[in-house]
Amino acid sequence: MKVQLLIDGAPSKVTSSIAQAVAVGADGVFTFEGQHDVFLPLQTAAVGSDLELMTNVAIALPRSPLHLAHAAHDLQTYSQGRFRLGLGSQVRVHIEKRYGSRWDKPAKQMAEWIQATKAILDSWQSGAPLDFRGEYTQHRIMSPNFNPGPNEFGVPPVLLGALGPIMTRTAGQYADGLLVMPFCSRRHFAENTVPALKEGFDRAGRSGDNFSIIAQAMVAVGETDERIAAARNAVARLVSFYGSTPAYLPVLEIEGWADVHPELNALSKRGDFAAMRDLITDEMVDRIAVVGTPSQVAAEIGARFGAHSDEVCCYFPGYDPGPALTRQLVDCLHEVPDVGHHG
Repeated sequence: MKVQLLIDGAPSKVTSSIAQAVAVGADGVFTFEGQHDVFLPLQTAAVGSDLELMTNVAIALPRSPLHLAHAAHDLQTYSQGRFRLGLGSQVRVHIEKRYGSRWDKPAKQMAEWIQATKAILDSWQSGAPLDFRGEYTQHRIMSPNFNPGPNEFGVPPVLLGALGPIMTRTAGQYADGLLVMPFCSRRHFAENTVPALKEGFDRAGRSGDNFSIIAQAMVAVGETDERIAAARNAVARLVSFYGSTPAYLPVLEIEGWADVHPELNALSKRGDFAAMRDLITDEMVDRIAVVGTPSQVAAEIGARFGAHSDEVCCYFPGYDPGPALTRQLVDCLHEVPDVGHHG
């Protein structure tokens, strides 16, 4: 199984973060749109390493598909064909109140953003006239002085991050791959994600053979019981944050923990993060995140996702496992058998 690691997007830390990913044997790196720009760090990685590169995710709706296409085209060139454009929708309050952008029907909007971005990239690649007409975005002009022309390394794939059934179905219908959200239990993936993805394939008349499913996991890894407990406690804080958000309720529902969501949501609005953490049990962390020694973590990731995915993005929220332990985990994950194509 391939391993992708998150790099620190802070300008002062990007270079060392990339170097560490190389040193521990990662196959690729990804950026998260948080405190820093999601695209700029990948230019550094593109020219300074041979790693695979991915935005995970770039928030799509506040950006024009044309902006997304230009960034993807150029990073594909910088990296000599090692870039994938991962997109996400975020949630309404952030789109409207943080980004100052429009939120209406997010799955439909995301479907258009994916189609429009791909239409622009394909127009540049093939030389065909650009003529995308949607409800939310239209792209019908591409003069030669704005057209970068064909990319010698091909058109970069466009992936979609999704959790709920409608957005997951949208990924199966329109995107080149699915980024499975890291707040995801084994049961949710098997009973909710996979069927929704198949429904998307069926709607599009696709087999799924050329579709990438990229697993993601919040990892609490350690060599001893003490270190595992400390890592689990760190990860539990993020589990409580995700659990407070209505968009992530389906995971709690399928595991029988829906009743904790209203409490988490109320506490989050008051900013009582310590009390939120106290509501998260070890069992909840163990089912939603992945916990244990490097070999145990690799075995659980393989069991949870391995029938459908041969790569995983690993997060270490709230703690640093260090290079030696990360290297052990990467080595163990590399031993998880590939499944080939897995639509």
